Amino acid sequence: METTDSDPSLARGSPHQRLARMAGDWEGVYRLWFERDMLAAESGQRGTVRTVLGGRFLLHEYTWEFDDRSYAGIALYGYHIDEKRWECAWIDSFHSGSSIVFSHTSGDADPAHFAVLGSYGDGQTPPGPRWGWRTEIEQPDDDRLTIVMTNISPEGDETRAVEVEYVRKR
Repeated sequence: METTDSDPSLARGSPHQRLARMAGDWEGVYRLWFERDMLAAESGQRGTVRTVLGGRFLLHEYTWEFDDRSYAGIALYGYHIDEKRWECAWIDSFHSGSSIVFSHTSGDADPAHFAVLGSYGDGQTPPGPRWGWRTEIEQPDDDRLTIVMTNISPEGDETRAVEVEYVRKR
């Protein structure tokens, strides 16, 4: 894990220090839903999370399987100090195809709770209304990490889309 001791944004208890706690190698269970309360898939997921750019950002690279095919994803997480908000850029070979989903908190973020909201198009021509995509990350202790992604219809209906329950590899 890379750190920069002289940077005050990396001080004990800071959002960046919270991100650094997540660094490591992880494995766990990946769950996928296409419809409310109808689990579509469950598989193993492996991920590597590392700090980048002096500990200011976290890079999450992961793989999982669905219908006998392997998929991969990358997410870049950070806390924007000046705007006091969490931010995320995410792409996954299954969900987002060839687009990057950019997400952030609106207004001042609770530095202790990572939750970001982005949006994506419906893939239709002409495009319809945009859908919301919320990502929340919780780390109840140093050896567990949970990532939940929620799909939000243009009407505001929320449905769990992805859940990852990680355990730190030893």
